[in-house]
Amino acid sequence: MQEQFEATLARGDRIEPRDWMPDDYRATLVRQIAQHAHSEIIGMQPEGAWISRAPSLRRKATLLAKVQDEAGHGLYLYSAAETLGTSRGELTEKLLAGRQKYSSIFAYPTPSYADVGTIGWLVDGAAICNQVPLCRTSYGPYGRAMIRVCKEESFHQRQGFELLMTMMQGTDEQRAMVQESVDRFWWPALMMFGPPDADSPNTARSMAWGIKRDTNDDLRQKFVDMTVPQAERLGVRLPDDGLVWNEARGHHDFTPPDWDELAAVVRGDGPCSAERLAHRRRAHEDGAWVREAALAFAARAEADRAGEGAR
Repeated sequence: MQEQFEATLARGDRIEPRDWMPDDYRATLVRQIAQHAHSEIIGMQPEGAWISRAPSLRRKATLLAKVQDEAGHGLYLYSAAETLGTSRGELTEKLLAGRQKYSSIFAYPTPSYADVGTIGWLVDGAAICNQVPLCRTSYGPYGRAMIRVCKEESFHQRQGFELLMTMMQGTDEQRAMVQESVDRFWWPALMMFGPPDADSPNTARSMAWGIKRDTNDDLRQKFVDMTVPQAERLGVRLPDDGLVWNEARGHHDFTPPDWDELAAVVRGDGPCSAERLAHRRRAHEDGAWVREAALAFAARAEADRAGEGAR
């Protein structure tokens, strides 16, 4: 069975739920997909707080649609994780107990409306760099879920860029608001790709299994190269004095983020880590009656079907 698994990967074919797979491969997928799903759900909070305060009906509707999309992404991914033999409830309990993580970026506050645009531009832009290669991941349900997720994330990035462009064409106060937001989110956006490859405990094995297609450092470089001309078009300055084009490398040189800060955020010590998790726990507890009612309805429907079959 191990030989068949390895031959499937060597051909570039996909592993499907009924196929044999090593326990470590399954565990790695559950960890990665769960973290991704949790990030989509937790990620609704920073922008969701601005829905009622958006400056126009159009902006409210746009933001509401985006937050709704993120909820859908979480559901796609939880469903993919369930094909690996774990339940959505189990994954949620592990998140609330601190045994599973979500993306470090969502542990940061969003005190400015410009943050809605910056998240769309930088955060969703980083997510796209991370997620487009996952459309070709070696596990079938995960890769298929990512196709729709990536299409919607691309739209979200364009929405964010359009919002920032509008603000940059506005008043001096609006332009200053955008620059301040970019200054805060640039470094956390770079951290979204994870620690440097030399310090990443999972990258090599995930690459060997085809779960990941690019290393953390390669994806981070791609994001920087993609973002620099976009920043120039917007008229904002990326807050890195070490950011310069390196002709010999054919890439931009840039200053690495503070890896100690990333480690602290991953441990749960981010500026909003406790707040985000408390909000998720409260929502989970408030929704208990809905889950109980759904289970009771399903049980009653099953009993009715069984009764009809007996007759």
